[in-house]
Amino acid sequence: MRSRQSILEMFATFLQFEAERFNGWVYDAKLRRSIQNLLLQIPQTQNSENFWVIYWHKAWQTQPNSLALGHLSAYLQETCYWSVQRTIPQFSSLQSSLSDCFQIAISEVPKILKGCDPNQKASLKSYSTVAFGNIIRDALRQKQEIDFCNDWALLLKLSRKRLQEALQNAGVTDEIIARYLLAWKCFTDGYILSKSPGVRKLQKPDQDTWETITQLYNRECLTLNPPGTECNAETLEKWLMFCAKQVRAYLYPVVSSLNLPKLGQAEGELQDDLPDNTHESLLTSIIAEEEAETQKNQQTEIHNLLIAALGKLTPQSQQLLQLYYQQGLTQQQIAQQQQIQQYQVSRQLAKARESLLLSISKWSQEKMHISPTSNVVKYISAVLEEWLQNYFRNLESHSSKEK
Repeated sequence: MRSRQSILEMFATFLQFEAERFNGWVYDAKLRRSIQNLLLQIPQTQNSENFWVIYWHKAWQTQPNSLALGHLSAYLQETCYWSVQRTIPQFSSLQSSLSDCFQIAISEVPKILKGCDPNQKASLKSYSTVAFGNIIRDALRQKQEIDFCNDWALLLKLSRKRLQEALQNAGVTDEIIARYLLAWKCFTDGYILSKSPGVRKLQKPDQDTWETITQLYNRECLTLNPPGTECNAETLEKWLMFCAKQVRAYLYPVVSSLNLPKLGQAEGELQDDLPDNTHESLLTSIIAEEEAETQKNQQTEIHNLLIAALGKLTPQSQQLLQLYYQQGLTQQQIAQQQQIQQYQVSRQLAKARESLLLSISKWSQEKMHISPTSNVVKYISAVLEEWLQNYFRNLESHSSKEK
């Protein structure tokens, strides 16, 4: 893995996986703009890694959902990656994906930030190295326990609260949850009452145990609100298996990438349907306003530049541009009106555009420090064509109003 060196990289790039391997660093555009603007405002002497960790941690404490969380999540990418890679081999019996475990760990960054104070002796990286390792170990131990438990053992180890949370998470109604909780209670009570001495393995209840469970349920179901009806062993078994399935899904949900394609669609990803609930911080708003103001000023400057450049063209060139863009005449119609050859019209129009294009290119190089590469010239040419159409169209509209 290539380590990040600059402050910009450390606080604005995220790790990219491909086939469960590190594939490079990817910039987040919003975070990149944020740190670039701040680097221009803060003296170089203070641009140390530790300075920015403390800066963003303080910002996160006052605004937990601000850009600060994004910057610190980016900063901890490497630490999280190495912690996960060291921890996974300790659970060789589990088929655990590196990328899935990484996502589980990095999602706990807010909890890590809450427990760490970068101003103290331990750095954020040192603290998070231990924290990420503990997070993954806990998650993998839980997965290991769930994977190796059969459904009956899992149900017997459950608490009532955990089962209720799992059923609520599955969207089960309160009335049905009450029935399932009673069935689970009768199962645990009946299993313990019917368990033979010396039997250590937790397995499916036998017929006698099912009779005990059924009797307990049918006796207690009348206490439900509303009162329940009597059930047989087959129905109770079906309910308990449903409970076990929901508990597994709740305790260790399947981790899916938001970059997965939409089911049955050729284009689009799952993340495209996520609602945008992010609330931009004041800093982000200021950056956006500054960028919008800068862009507006640049457009005004280019507009004035092109008007001045138009005034420097020969009267004949100005007339040809007016006939072509304002009156919408074709080159053939202009040639007939001016009594010249069509190729002459084409050449003079191209020469006029080239003169205007040269003015913009020179301005871009001097003011924006943009080298006039072929792609840049192509882009400027398209912008110029759009400006000419809008400029002469507005002239025509203005002339019509005056008349």
